[in-house]
Amino acid sequence: MKKLIAAALLGILSIAPLIAQEKSKPNVLFIAIDDLKPVLGCYGDKIIKTPNIDRLAKMGTVFLNNYCQQAVCGPTRASLLTGMRPDVTKIRDLKTKMRDMNPNIVTLPEYFISQGYTTSGVGKIFHPSCVDKKFDPQSWTIPFLVAKDSDYFNGPPVQKHYQSPELKALNAKEEGVSNDKKKGKKEDLDEDGGSSRGPAFECLDLPDNAYEDGVSTLLAEKQIIKLSKENKPFFMAVGFHKPHLPFVAPKKYWDLYKREDMPIAEFQEHAANSKDFPYQNSGELSSYSGVKEFAKFTDKSVNKFGLAIEKQKELVHAYYAAVSYTDAQVGILLNTLEKLGTLNSTIIVLWGDHGWHLGDHDMWGKHTNYEQATKAPLIIVGPGLKAGQSKSMTEFVDVFPTLCELSGGTVPTYLDGKSLVPVMKNNKVSVKEYAMSQYPRKMDKADLKKEDGKGKLMGYSMRTEQYRYTVWLKNFTSDQVYSADKVYNIELYDYVKDPLEKVNVSADKKYAAIAADLDKKLVAYFKSKEVKL
Repeated sequence: MKKLIAAALLGILSIAPLIAQEKSKPNVLFIAIDDLKPVLGCYGDKIIKTPNIDRLAKMGTVFLNNYCQQAVCGPTRASLLTGMRPDVTKIRDLKTKMRDMNPNIVTLPEYFISQGYTTSGVGKIFHPSCVDKKFDPQSWTIPFLVAKDSDYFNGPPVQKHYQSPELKALNAKEEGVSNDKKKGKKEDLDEDGGSSRGPAFECLDLPDNAYEDGVSTLLAEKQIIKLSKENKPFFMAVGFHKPHLPFVAPKKYWDLYKREDMPIAEFQEHAANSKDFPYQNSGELSSYSGVKEFAKFTDKSVNKFGLAIEKQKELVHAYYAAVSYTDAQVGILLNTLEKLGTLNSTIIVLWGDHGWHLGDHDMWGKHTNYEQATKAPLIIVGPGLKAGQSKSMTEFVDVFPTLCELSGGTVPTYLDGKSLVPVMKNNKVSVKEYAMSQYPRKMDKADLKKEDGKGKLMGYSMRTEQYRYTVWLKNFTSDQVYSADKVYNIELYDYVKDPLEKVNVSADKKYAAIAADLDKKLVAYFKSKEVKL
């Protein structure tokens, strides 16, 4: 018996260091926010009210020049959550499933499982139509958290969005909001926009948990408290839907702003010397009721939307209210960690999956390669690292390796991104010269006829500190061998002289040397992808 006890004690003592080692690893709070552009106090916006995200920013590093890989939910999330670019994940739309294309691909939460973490998620993390069973079950050690009808104040919203009594009454009679898909360009629609006939926004005097994000926050709060009591580190992912359309938020967040103070885009035209096809027709927004009647559609052939100024201010007001609503949810998560005494020892990352055109270039939504669609917020807090701001070019593919290093793990060599830990240690350091985004399009109609309808384009957009160089290539993706004869169109913008992208200077002789240099770098990028793939 003494020998058995001694053996048992020896066994316990031998695993105790492993348990202690696991518990000593930092927990991770992973916050994803849908359609959030960098309209935040910590990014210099003077009107927006985001005290909680600004509080987080003071704890970590704010990446001021961060870009997504493709400005639409499915591809950008698949890219960030695997550390691989869209041409590797093969997710370039809102219907292809990630594991159909890459059965053995490893997601970020899967990596943390391999490091001894418990992984849990709630809300929108992956795009539901791009992964198995909406949530990618193998990424989570705990089944993905899903709200029950009883979790909502006043019951679940109509179509997951609206608490309007009128809409609820109509829906009960099966006469209201419909799931029927409307026709439209697939690249211009999202999983919510394009399928809804409800209004573009809602303002009602209701508590936060009347809507999905408020409920997700309460579920996340309970889960964090529960996980903190266990002997394993955790990776907790919380995804917020707002400010994605429709812009629904409790009235108290609308009351933070005055309609007359709402800013409208300074430049609402297409850039000089640019073709029509790089732009989008605001199809996502116009699929909601109460919008089209305020649009002029002055020239449908070139996607001229022409939204009335009063409607623009109303929509900006709604967007800002939705951002402040989400900011309040972030505050609850931070307060939860603070009450647990783990706020300063937790890795926290907050990101918006891409930008959003709020009237810029006469566009509403994402779905382009322009600055307002590709630039997205990224804030990372690393325990023990000083807070600050970085002007280094960064991309969402950098998040995966950064979290690997911050958590003490080995960074997989196959990842497309670079760890941003050097930047977090010294904000003056730069880890890369440019960020890459891409977006699919079709040729202009006249050219499409010449190509017998085989005019698929992929625009690769290289963003350096000063320039954006976008090359549109025919029937090409970077997993193929590059050839200059595939070039269909080129755009070049100088953000020092032209921060609003008013003029495409790709054919300007004054920029010939600059364009040649950027083209050389872009070709080198394509060549590097050929070797890798």
